[in-house]
Amino acid sequence: MIVMVTGGARSGKSSFAERWCMKQAKSAIYIATAQAFDTEMEQRIALHKEQREGKDFHWTTLEEPIRLAELLTSHPILLGGNVTGEAPLVLVDCLTLWLSNVLLTAGDGPEAGVIVMEQMEQLEAAIKAYPGTIVMVTNEVGDGIVPEYPLGRLYRDLAGVLNQRLARISQQVFLVTVGIPIELKSKEYLL
Repeated sequence: MIVMVTGGARSGKSSFAERWCMKQAKSAIYIATAQAFDTEMEQRIALHKEQREGKDFHWTTLEEPIRLAELLTSHPILLGGNVTGEAPLVLVDCLTLWLSNVLLTAGDGPEAGVIVMEQMEQLEAAIKAYPGTIVMVTNEVGDGIVPEYPLGRLYRDLAGVLNQRLARISQQVFLVTVGIPIELKSKEYLL
């Protein structure tokens, strides 16, 4: 099963995704895509880890800021290398941070968008092939103003493409706003 959780910044999407996972299993793999480039981000990451550890639930944290598709298709724990032999429940937090990491490593040349699109295709294939349940947290970045700079506009556009592609393959898509999750996929109007 593929589940997507989206919303704006500080909407409650990560905590909802964690609670959703905790209702489904006794443990899960938490794939963190954030990188600590400064003290404030180090503190945020530490707080998130502390909050996860304080619950009666076992999280195994894997950190992968860029090679997410590779991790999903090759890490022994994710391929059933646990006591049950089944693929564990996975929570990826967050796809838009992953996208930012990939875009920044692609450079600022005209080929950056092409490089990122190739990475998106690989990620989509890895998610579709994952034999267990995967929950993906992402930001809805298209509701704000148009970014002033070309890189910001490219990021916004690529985030929209990524979110649409992954929502299409998801069985459930939740929009979280002001801490309230709404399931969207079951309400989809098909033409």
